[in-house]
Amino acid sequence: MPPSPAAPLAATALYEQVADRLRQRILAREMEPGAWIDELKLCSELGISRTPMREALKVLAAEGLVTMKLRRGAYVTEMSERDVQEAYQLLALLESDAAAAVAERASDAELAELQKLHEALETSLQEATGSRDNFFAANERFHMRILEIDGNRWRLQIVGDLRRLMKLNRHHSLFRDGRLAESLGEHRALLAALLARDPAACRQIVIEHFTNGLSATRPATGAPASAA
Repeated sequence: MPPSPAAPLAATALYEQVADRLRQRILAREMEPGAWIDELKLCSELGISRTPMREALKVLAAEGLVTMKLRRGAYVTEMSERDVQEAYQLLALLESDAAAAVAERASDAELAELQKLHEALETSLQEATGSRDNFFAANERFHMRILEIDGNRWRLQIVGDLRRLMKLNRHHSLFRDGRLAESLGEHRALLAALLARDPAACRQIVIEHFTNGLSATRPATGAPASAA
């Protein structure tokens, strides 16, 4: 006897929808790093039971956005200075390797796409309003597209997770004066090396890019700056 048809699956499980909602709030800084997550209040606000909330928090904990503390509950992850330094080191290694691979293997069309993304980055810094946020967004699109072209899904996943975690750094948007223009110059050099199909130059430029990004701190705080 053939099995009866299975009921259609929901597009996404409830806990995944809850995790997505909380993720958006965390990354939008509506839930600050280090803040305790009031599960009961959120359950009441979202009209759900504790079960999908707990499952959602497990998802976010696996991503690093939430830290579970024994007998104390869940907290939005707070990046220490060491955390930020180690994240920069990994990003430099992973993204420099990806850029070298792209210089060797990318098609002309893919390099042309990177050139257009770089042009958007140039434009973002010339706009009169919102240039900083626009710059960060255009910067991330450029970096992530290099990883997509490279095609190593494990590297793409790890870098995506690290970049998301970097947004939890309390001082993620603090740059010393001149760093944005300096960063843009480094992107220009990287694009030139990509177009010249020079993997060694790409690797070195990306490593220096992240090294400079880490050192670009406000003297008054000594806190690490944003992802390069």
